Amino acid sequence: MLLVPKRIFFTRGVGYHKDRLGSFEMALREAGIEICNLVSVSSILPPRCTAIAREEGIRELRSIAGAITFCVLARNESNEPHRMISAAIGVAQPQDSNLYGYLSEHHPCGETEQEAGDYAEDLAAEMFASSLGMEIDVDKAYLEDEDLWQIGPQRVRTSHTAVAASPNKGSWCSVVAAGVFLF
Repeated sequence: MLLVPKRIFFTRGVGYHKDRLGSFEMALREAGIEICNLVSVSSILPPRCTAIAREEGIRELRSIAGAITFCVLARNESNEPHRMISAAIGVAQPQDSNLYGYLSEHHPCGETEQEAGDYAEDLAAEMFASSLGMEIDVDKAYLEDEDLWQIGPQRVRTSHTAVAASPNKGSWCSVVAAGVFLF
């Protein structure tokens, strides 16, 4: 049996707790996906997989608590006070909807939300290019005036979902960013 997602939504969350696992649970709650049995998958965005609004995706998940739910998940955590942690999902989606795209997960320390998100976008574009047997120069392949990438014959749109936070003294902090698949 092949399972090919038809829809995806993107979400993110931050959680604080005295325990590491507790902070992860709080981050999942803020992201709205704590009621799912999450299964991390790799980076392929299926052809014709449509992005839907976060609220619509979470509303659908609420009706099936405990379901096995596939996602691309970026996760980071720390209990080091003032240590900036972030998590980001980058998306590279070709304009030709019959082609598959890429999702990348990035979970650095010391990067702002924007820095992590931009890096995740670049990484997703590079991964897409590699699927075509190409290497790209991220500074040259991006067409800023059109907000697109030109990767070989393909025009590719990128985006990201990212989050960054820092732990408080005496607590753990977790950040999550996810692309959640729906069938």
